[in-house]
Amino acid sequence: MPKDVISPSIRIAMWSGPRNISTAMMRSWENRPDTQVVDEPFYACFLTATGIIHPMQDEVLASQSSNWQTVIDQELSQDLEFPATIQYQKHMTQHMVAPIDMEWFASLRHAFLIRHPADVIASYKEKRGSVGAEDVGFARQCELFEMAKEATGKIPPVIRSSTVLKDPRGSLSALCAALDVPFNDAMLSWPSGRRESDGVWAPHWYNKVEASTGFGAYKPKNPKLSSAELQVVEECLPDYQAMAQHAI
Repeated sequence: MPKDVISPSIRIAMWSGPRNISTAMMRSWENRPDTQVVDEPFYACFLTATGIIHPMQDEVLASQSSNWQTVIDQELSQDLEFPATIQYQKHMTQHMVAPIDMEWFASLRHAFLIRHPADVIASYKEKRGSVGAEDVGFARQCELFEMAKEATGKIPPVIRSSTVLKDPRGSLSALCAALDVPFNDAMLSWPSGRRESDGVWAPHWYNKVEASTGFGAYKPKNPKLSSAELQVVEECLPDYQAMAQHAI
């Protein structure tokens, strides 16, 4: 093995729905000197499998493999470059529409990032116009939570985005402890701008994060939702609450 490449000792899969500080969380982990990140590796697989049209569709499909096993073998199982010993995988739960490779799944340290459905739906509709329960991935997130618990034999950590914004140091310290990795102060701030590790979809989705240098202050939301959107909230709430009871 080349001296500038080392076998990773830790692979962390962070499972989130959209509009949930997931990219800021990725920035936080990437700013650690011991961590490399992977941004939504199953996005092209999801678009290909479902036929759903998203912004920058052609660019996304050209940038990634649409074969699930190829993604696992080439993006999520390869050796890391020195000095990284941690691979942080940012996953969108709604992307996981294929059967899970349980051998790969059991090899990961899982964590779940959650946000109240009303806030997620209000934010999502600003980018996409309309929103259904399948778009925001709560049901799949809850399924993945149960699968992670079964595959690893323990309850994976769940963290609320609001908790991170209220107390970044305390919440990230607790998350690192739950994942059995040391906390690093570098997780609390980062340089502004785009990253080579960002998906090609960044120009559409990452404007606020690119301007950021840390987690923003928590601001309580009081979203105005239509009756149809409130029905989506009600559909998502049981899955959100099932995970929220385990929040650290």
